[in-house]
Amino acid sequence: MYWVGSIFLLLGAVVSLLAAIGVLRLPDFFMRMHAATKAGVVGCGLVLVAVGFVDGTLATWVKIAIAIFFMLLTTPVAGHLLGRAAYVGGAPFWSGTNEDRLQDVLPRGRFKGVSLPGEPGDENAAVSQDS
Repeated sequence: MYWVGSIFLLLGAVVSLLAAIGVLRLPDFFMRMHAATKAGVVGCGLVLVAVGFVDGTLATWVKIAIAIFFMLLTTPVAGHLLGRAAYVGGAPFWSGTNEDRLQDVLPRGRFKGVSLPGEPGDENAAVSQDS
């Protein structure tokens, strides 16, 4: 079963590498966060499955199942909370963003010198809260 474990390890490493490249190359915080959370969970899960195939004991598989369960449970929640905090805090969008579906749902802060797409720059306070 070492060759099956090797394949899963290689797949997990490739997915994790793609996640890291996405974090470095994507243009705004929200896209980077998406790459880190989604691909990170898959890459880490594949590496854990590889460990299960190499070790092969029932105790290891139970631990891997618990770890993957908690990753699938906690990572989307953490990603959502980070994204919401960044949105409310005023993290800038990529210039190619066309639509803000949360503008009527959540208040959005602004950073000095950073303008939202289609709006003039905010030159007032360091951080101000929209009404």
